[in-house]
Amino acid sequence: MNKQNNLFVPPQSGEPKANVWALAPLAVFLFAYLVASLIAGDFYKMPITVAFVLAAAAAVIMMKKGSLQDKTDIFCKGAGNGNIMLMVVIFILAGMFAKTAKDMGAVDCAANFILSLFPPNLLAPGLFVAACFLSMAMGTSVGTIVALVPVAAGLAAKTGISPELMSAVVVSGAMFGDNLSFISDTTIVATRTQGCKMSDKFKTNFRIVFPFAVITAILYFFAAKSGAADLYPADYSFLKVVPYLFVLASAIAGMNVMAVLTFGTLLAGAVGLIGGSFTIWGWTGAMGGGINAMGELIIVTVLAGGMFETIKENGGVAWIINKLQKRIKSQKGAEFGIAVLVCFANFCTANNTIALIMTGPIAKDISVKFKIPANKTASIMDISSCFVQGIIPYGAQLLMAAGLAQISPVSIMKYLYYPYLLGVGALTAIFIPRLLRVRKSKTTYITKNL
Repeated sequence: MNKQNNLFVPPQSGEPKANVWALAPLAVFLFAYLVASLIAGDFYKMPITVAFVLAAAAAVIMMKKGSLQDKTDIFCKGAGNGNIMLMVVIFILAGMFAKTAKDMGAVDCAANFILSLFPPNLLAPGLFVAACFLSMAMGTSVGTIVALVPVAAGLAAKTGISPELMSAVVVSGAMFGDNLSFISDTTIVATRTQGCKMSDKFKTNFRIVFPFAVITAILYFFAAKSGAADLYPADYSFLKVVPYLFVLASAIAGMNVMAVLTFGTLLAGAVGLIGGSFTIWGWTGAMGGGINAMGELIIVTVLAGGMFETIKENGGVAWIINKLQKRIKSQKGAEFGIAVLVCFANFCTANNTIALIMTGPIAKDISVKFKIPANKTASIMDISSCFVQGIIPYGAQLLMAAGLAQISPVSIMKYLYYPYLLGVGALTAIFIPRLLRVRKSKTTYITKNL
C-alpha cells in the first residue's frame, strides 16, 4: 500500500477492453436471487450463497481466453485477494466479540443503561440515542433491533405511543450505527474496497449524517410527545457495558480494528467469567457461535471477490467506466453515479453489505478516474446502502422489527425519519458539500485493491 501523499496515480496501461457481456454474471445473480425471490414471494427463500455460486460459475465459463485452469486461477486470484482475506478475518473477530458480549448479558445492560439517562418526555428520542449507541458498539443493525424492539413494543403498550412509531425509532437508530460503526460489515467493506482508513471514513461520514441524526431526534420528540409517562428502567450492571464503551472509544481513537475486536472480546470474556455469566467453555462456545454466524457472509465475500475479478479481467468494469465517462462531466456526477449504483444493487439484493461487495470494485475504479477522495467515496457508498436498507419492507431490518412488534413492515415505513434523511444527506454531501463541511481527503488514489 502506498503511503498517503496526495498524489494521483494514473491507471496503468494494458487494461482489459470494454465488454458489456462481461457483466452477464451480475444478471445471472439478479435473476437467480431477485426473480426467484419474487416468484417465491419470500426474499429469503433463495439462499444468497447459491445465487452467488451460480453467478460465479457463469463468470468463469464466460471468460473467452485461456483454459479452464487459467480461468479458475483468475477467479481464485480475486477470491484470495489480500483485501478480501482481511475482511474475512475482521468478520471473524467481529462475530466473536458480538456473541461473547451478548452471551455475558451486555446487550440488556447497555439498553437499560442508556434508557436510564433520559426522562419520560424524552422517551422516543432517548430510545433513538440508545439504538444509535448499541448499533455503533455492536456493529449490527439487526442485532440492535432484536435487542431493543421488544423493549420498544413494551414501552409503546405502557405509554400509548404507536408501536409502529417506536419500532421505527429503533430501526432508525440501528441504521445510524450500521452506517458508522467501526465493526459494521458495511464500514469494513466500504473502507477496504476503497482503500482508506476507518477513522478517515468515520470523520467524513459523521459530518454528513450527524445533523440529520439531530433532526431525527427532534422529530421523534414531537411525534411521541403525548406518550410521556413515569417509567423506570430495569437494573443493570455497568461493568457489562464497559466492553462496548471500550470498543467504541478505542476505535474512535484510531486503534487497529483487529486489535479493537481482539481486546474487546477478551474484555467481554473476562467480565463474563468474573460475573459468572458463563464458564470458560461457555465463552469458547460463544466465540465459536459468533464465527459460525459469519459463515454465510464470509462465503459470499470470497465468491464475490472471485466473480468480480473475472468480470474485471473480461472488460466489464472498463465498460461501465467508459459509459459513465461519456455521461459524467464532473466529480459530483461521478459521486452521484456511485450512489445510484449502490442503491440499485441494494434494492435488488435487500442486503446492504452484499450491495457494497458487488459495487465496491467498480466504485473504486470510478473514484480513481475522477479523483474522488477515498474516504468520501466510502462514506457515500455506506450512506447510500443504509438509506435503501433502512426503508425497504422486504429487508431483514424491517422484517425483524415487524415480527418482534407483531405489526406490518409497511406500517413502519412512514416513521422511518432517519433512513429517509440519510438519502438527503448523501445528496447534500455530493452536490452541496460545503454545507456539511465535507473536506477533501489526503488519501492516496491507487489503481489496485489493497
